[in-house]
Amino acid sequence: MSDTSSAYPFLDHELIGRLGNLQFLPRGLVEGTYSGMHRSPHHGASVEFAEYRKYVPGDDTKNIDWRVFAKTDRYYLKQYIADTNMRICFLVDCSHSMAFESEFGTKLDYAKKLMATLAFVGINQGDSVGLYCFNNELTVEIPAKQSPRHLRMIYDRLNGLEPTAKTEISDTLHSLAERIPRRAFIIVISDFFTEVSKLLEAFEHMLYRKHDLALFHLLDKQEVNFDFDYPIKFNDMESKQSLTTEPGNIKQDYIAALDIYLKQMSDGCAEHKVDYQRIITDTPLEDALSSFLLERIHRH
Repeated sequence: MSDTSSAYPFLDHELIGRLGNLQFLPRGLVEGTYSGMHRSPHHGASVEFAEYRKYVPGDDTKNIDWRVFAKTDRYYLKQYIADTNMRICFLVDCSHSMAFESEFGTKLDYAKKLMATLAFVGINQGDSVGLYCFNNELTVEIPAKQSPRHLRMIYDRLNGLEPTAKTEISDTLHSLAERIPRRAFIIVISDFFTEVSKLLEAFEHMLYRKHDLALFHLLDKQEVNFDFDYPIKFNDMESKQSLTTEPGNIKQDYIAALDIYLKQMSDGCAEHKVDYQRIITDTPLEDALSSFLLERIHRH
């Protein structure tokens, strides 16, 4: 995929190189259908046949299917679910609020860079990767698979992704908790502008389905600091309602309400053992990714 830098502006190969050998690690046992680096919950005689793949030097010859060799004169290995990978599913918010923009670009721009880099890491370590994009409905659904060609297809869809419509993120998460099969590592990238109580219910649903869950909470620094020095018209990017006011008149109440909301998010995620990383979009992507990946390594 050496030609992807120009085709996919959200992909930084130099950054991928600097991340070195950092890896995704699951919280526990995982299920998959390809050869990978993670332990499966299935052992011994309970393993389930998944597929064949061609033999390469260094593979264990005990898994060669000699019947297939007799018919084809080629060596093929039997693959079992016990020789498993991790299914990584990215859920990317593409609602209007993700179009909020400052000098660092939109929140959706940051989400694309974040997702693209993590997906590359996942494919590189032998895991399967899928993409689900949503606003008030599911707009992109690419189930997880493991191949460079599949990753390019994901990047093609990501390239054309634009922020549209409102979001009903809680409803979407409930739906995807059932839609995404078996145990998966689900990474949600959003600004999470909805009621925290509804979000936590959706998180509980995903955890009940045995999914591993991580959140990247994207905010622009203007949303956090409310640094406006003159009368301004504020437009709700999803409801289209507007308010013209002197920022100083509402800044204190806004900051107080935001602090309560952010504390509810972080406390709720900690209680449910959901990985939660809040990112201001002027944060260098390398810092955000290194922090996330290293934290999972230390927890493993």
